[in-house]
Amino acid sequence: QVQVVESGGGLAQAGGTLRLSCSASGLRFDDRAMGWFRQAPGKKREGVSCISFNGGTIYYTDSVKGRFTISRDNAKNNVYLQMNNLKSEDTAMYYCAAGLGRYCSDTFQSYEYRYWGQGTQVTVSS
Repeated sequence: QVQVVESGGGLAQAGGTLRLSCSASGLRFDDRAMGWFRQAPGKKREGVSCISFNGGTIYYTDSVKGRFTISRDNAKNNVYLQMNNLKSEDTAMYYCAAGLGRYCSDTFQSYEYRYWGQGTQVTVSS
């Protein structure tokens, strides 16, 4: 049974930092791209960042470039999202997802991802 579990969300002040973690089990983690998505209240889900199976290809949505960093540890089946200089507009539920294949795209299409976590809430106060 495949499980994708996010952790690390919480409350932060504007300008602060948070680090999200995602643990995946029951799948060949090192053979899949991984992605982070977010959904704010009343808004559509959007892709935040994704990383290829070996970490060689990484994409970010424009609004987080220079502030967020995605990374993965295939030995631990984990993917991370380091979020610096947080802004109030970063407030959302953040989801981790395991891709269908080894690579992801900068269009962050939901159909490219097979398994999703339940999400972790990030709230940034201004």
